[in-house]
Amino acid sequence: MPDLLQIGGITDAMKARLEAAFTIHQLDDFDPEKITHVVTNGHDGVKPELMASLPNLQVISGYGVGYDAVDAPAAAARGIKVTHTPNVLNQEVATSAVLLMLAAYRELLRDDAYVRSGDWEAKGGSALTRSADNQTVGILGLGRIGQAIADKLAPWNPTIVYHTRTKKDVPYKHYDNLTAMAKDCDVLICITPGGPATNKIVNADVMAGLGPKGTLINVSRGSVVDEAAMIDALSSGKLGWAGLDVFEGEPHVPQALRDLPNTVLLPHVGSATHETRAAMGDLTVDNLLQHLKDGTVITAVPECAHL
Repeated sequence: MPDLLQIGGITDAMKARLEAAFTIHQLDDFDPEKITHVVTNGHDGVKPELMASLPNLQVISGYGVGYDAVDAPAAAARGIKVTHTPNVLNQEVATSAVLLMLAAYRELLRDDAYVRSGDWEAKGGSALTRSADNQTVGILGLGRIGQAIADKLAPWNPTIVYHTRTKKDVPYKHYDNLTAMAKDCDVLICITPGGPATNKIVNADVMAGLGPKGTLINVSRGSVVDEAAMIDALSSGKLGWAGLDVFEGEPHVPQALRDLPNTVLLPHVGSATHETRAAMGDLTVDNLLQHLKDGTVITAVPECAHL
């Protein structure tokens, strides 16, 4: 059987399917000459020096839609197919974005703590919150998940605007300047890919544009937001609220961010339901098995689509 290098954890269902087709090796015990396939995830990826050490590598199958931890152009130059798991997680990540927005707007964590502490009984009703209806929502990165977010927000009657490198054929206003868009928004939702092109694209100027009544939601990559600038903006009142599923150095989250009351923080669980993760696992394995069958893959990343 061909040799597969496993990076990071896999589910029991994935393991059973892969063991039937591959000899699986772990990072602490493998022969670089023998490895033809790799299974990994969006966080661990494949380090450049490891990829360079695998002369016979043919496919890197990633569990997750993000693949910035793999040098896809370098892989493509060697004829290595890189795959990911788009589409199957669109709806779940969109739900998480809406969840974070509503939790921030309606102060869910604050009021939950108010009830649990006994303050409701002792002090009466809590302070008023904000309505999520009729808001201007800016989406940074209007891909498949961004469109799913816009669709899920429809019952709240939003005005959707968006920022992407190129204008799309959609009925929403396009901004070619992110700071200008932030100034016109009540909430900014980040769902753009990670990597050098988007590193800290949400900077102090963008957050100042959102302002003290604005809300920042990030369900993309922690690198997209300047975390230090965000902590300063949230602490000083330059930015009103933040709902975050991803962080710059996750799983480490700065204590200063954890201490802020105007945040909702999730441990990178945007797609973390049993149903969606099972679908992601199935597609990760399907890509590998299809390559064994006929040399093709199902969901190549754009850089490798021509291979």
